[in-house]
Amino acid sequence: MSLPPHARLANEIAIQFTHVPAARATAEIATHLHTFWEPRMVRDLLAYVDAGAHDLDPLAVAAAEQLRQPA
Repeated sequence: MSLPPHARLANEIAIQFTHVPAARATAEIATHLHTFWEPRMVRDLLAYVDAGAHDLDPLAVAAAEQLRQPA
């Protein structure tokens, strides 16, 4: 089964930050998602996380959760 596009992209972004400490990686991924993704893609990612997202990179999940928090 293939991943939906938003999940695949979030995983690809997270892979780029595996060498960075987790807290900083999470913040930078969340910033990237907020800055460059359409709101619809962010909503789809958050819905995917809510549905379980067992195949999503933990950094991507943490970044998505960070997007839920007020700026």
